[in-house]
Amino acid sequence: MQTNIEQPAELLRLNNIQKWFGGVHALRGINLTLARGQVYHLLGENGCGKSTVIKIMSGAHPPSAGEIILEGKSFPALTPIQSLSAGIETVYQDLSLLPNMTVAENVALTEQLVSAGGRLARIFRRSQMHETAARALAAVGLPTDRGFLQEIVSDLPLATRQLVAIARAIATRAKLVIMDEPTTSLTRREVDNLIAVVERLRAEGVTVLFVTHKLEECYRIGGNAIVFRDGQCVAQGPIADFTKGDLAELMTGRQITATRYRETRPGGQVFFEIDHLQTDNVEDVSLAVRSGEILGITGLADSGRNELAMALAGVMPTGRGKMLIDGKEIRLNSPSDAIQYGIGYVPEDRLAEGLFLDKSILDNEIALTVRDLTNAIGVIDRDRARALADDLSAQMRLNTKNIDLPVGSLSGGNQQRVLIGRWLSIRPRLLILHGPTVGVDVGSKDTIYRVIQSLSASGMGLIIVSDDLPELLQNADRIIVMNGGQIVSEFDAEKASEDDLYRAMLGSAKGAE
Repeated sequence: MQTNIEQPAELLRLNNIQKWFGGVHALRGINLTLARGQVYHLLGENGCGKSTVIKIMSGAHPPSAGEIILEGKSFPALTPIQSLSAGIETVYQDLSLLPNMTVAENVALTEQLVSAGGRLARIFRRSQMHETAARALAAVGLPTDRGFLQEIVSDLPLATRQLVAIARAIATRAKLVIMDEPTTSLTRREVDNLIAVVERLRAEGVTVLFVTHKLEECYRIGGNAIVFRDGQCVAQGPIADFTKGDLAELMTGRQITATRYRETRPGGQVFFEIDHLQTDNVEDVSLAVRSGEILGITGLADSGRNELAMALAGVMPTGRGKMLIDGKEIRLNSPSDAIQYGIGYVPEDRLAEGLFLDKSILDNEIALTVRDLTNAIGVIDRDRARALADDLSAQMRLNTKNIDLPVGSLSGGNQQRVLIGRWLSIRPRLLILHGPTVGVDVGSKDTIYRVIQSLSASGMGLIIVSDDLPELLQNADRIIVMNGGQIVSEFDAEKASEDDLYRAMLGSAKGAE
């Protein structure tokens, strides 16, 4: 006897969605259906159309052609208020939080905005606001006490702001929650918590659309894969039906390795050392880096890894302890001091701390070397500047030959390559990469990893500070794990596993050379 299995009801359907931006055909006939209570992973390289399609769903962009069917009703386009009113909530990659407002105000804003038809009264309904915020914050594992509710969002760490943005999305009894790179700044423990939130949403009949580059998390969550390439949907189906290699090849059109990029051991001498260094959240740390070596540093968000990275680059002042280059003690009171000693630092947040988004690729690439490119009367030699920017773009394998394009128009992967290229302009002896592939697609990751290996082969020392454990295992020689502001373990990256590193991060294991 044949059993009829009831299919989930349709929530949202896109029919032949097209989108042009000037002469750029960003979406080329997208057809997809999202059912109630299902989880979908929208995968693809930066620039393939993922962000465009979620902005169409959320009402931020109208399609150029095609049809949106939402709960059985047809729309040529949605407005943001229509989308919110229909229960579509989006957590964008830039979080879109209001930095000068409190946690409670940010979390409850959408609910009050929708209830007011898009026209907020001058005063929030405070009692309702705190109730809404506390409920949503509890769901993502954040504090719910009044002190935290009244924290100003700009004062919070990036990982906490990420969770606040997710709390805002689930505060309004949403029907569809779209998360654009939701785990970018989260530790593994926080990712575990977010996955539990997704499971709860799915159980309550909420549809979740993940836009992500982290395939490991997709497999842990399960559900369905939707793969974009060049503005088209090239594959759909249960994610369990695809291997990581299948997905990478569908996204890029080429095979991507999953093995270690690191092939040789560095033979250089120790040239950089820190001895019993102390700074905020860092206690008595000592380490050494050889020429051509790639050292990985990891730990939970509060482990001191971030503060150590900033101290090594002169961004954060140090207390006691020594820093030495070629055996001679140095003092770093500013990033300029670090540059003078040949230390480069690629920050974790390229948008807020790294790039001039409205400036051209050329202007971004030469930002650290303007003085060297300026003549006696203060005029930049544009021919030399262009030659330098062209060389750096080629070295970083940038996907454009037009260095006059504004950096803000580039994909995340290309923006990151521009930022790394800028630091190569100072010809550093030591390059500190803080989250080098945060928010970067699988194809750009492959390119950046190959550049990192090439820099190491040239004799440059590199420090990768990251909570992306596969990234460290694939690229580093040694991996140092921090906990409580101290180094608690050290591993041979070729022999270690993700579980080894994670246990050490939690303080439950010791590593060995």
